[in-house]
Amino acid sequence: MSHYELRAASLPRPGQRLALGLLQLFGWRVRYKPLPGPHGVAIVYPHTSNWDFVIGLLGKWALGLPFRWLGKESLFAGPWAGIMRAWGGVAVERSAATGATQRLAEKMHASDWFWLALAPEGTRSYKPHWRSGFYHLALAARVPVVLVYFDYGRKELGVVDVVRLTGDQQADMASIAAAYQGRTGFHPELACPVTLATPRADSPEQQR
Repeated sequence: MSHYELRAASLPRPGQRLALGLLQLFGWRVRYKPLPGPHGVAIVYPHTSNWDFVIGLLGKWALGLPFRWLGKESLFAGPWAGIMRAWGGVAVERSAATGATQRLAEKMHASDWFWLALAPEGTRSYKPHWRSGFYHLALAARVPVVLVYFDYGRKELGVVDVVRLTGDQQADMASIAAAYQGRTGFHPELACPVTLATPRADSPEQQR
C-alpha cells in the first residue's frame, strides 16, 4: 500500500484533528503508511533539537497510535510520572541491564499492540554513530522497523518506510541509510552518520 498525507477530514477523533491542525499551523504535514502489524520498533531520525519531541508527540496524537518510548527512570519517579506514562513512556532498566533486551521483546509480544519509538542517536549532540539497542531489540523480537523521519527542510513528519532486519548489519544499515537520504534535521550539522556503534551491553538503555 502506498503512503498518503494525513488530512483532518479523514481523522475520526477531535483530538487527532486538533493535533494535526497544530502541526499544519506551523507548516508541517504528516505522511503515513499503515504499520505492518501490531508489534515493532520505530526509529526516529534525525534527532537534533528539542523541537523533535514536540513535533513527534503531536504526530503521534494526530495518528492516534499509542507509540511507546524509553525514558530515564527519574522521569517516572517524580510529579510528572503519571503524565509520562500516559504519553507512552517506558522506564529504562538501569539496574538490571543483563537480559533487558530479551525482556523488552517478551513484553512487546505479551501486549496486543506494542510499538516502541526510539531515537538511535541517543542525544541531540553530534556523535560518530548510532546506538545499537534498536537493532538488537528488533532482531530479538523478530519485528519490523519503521523509519520515522523529521524533515525540517520540507516540514514533513514521515511514518512511511519499513525495514525487516536480516542480521546482516552492513546490508541492513545500508538500507536504512538509503531511506533517510536527504532528510534534514533542525540542526543538520548535528545529525549522526547512519552507522552503528559496537554494542557494549544487552540493554535498551543504549537508546536513551
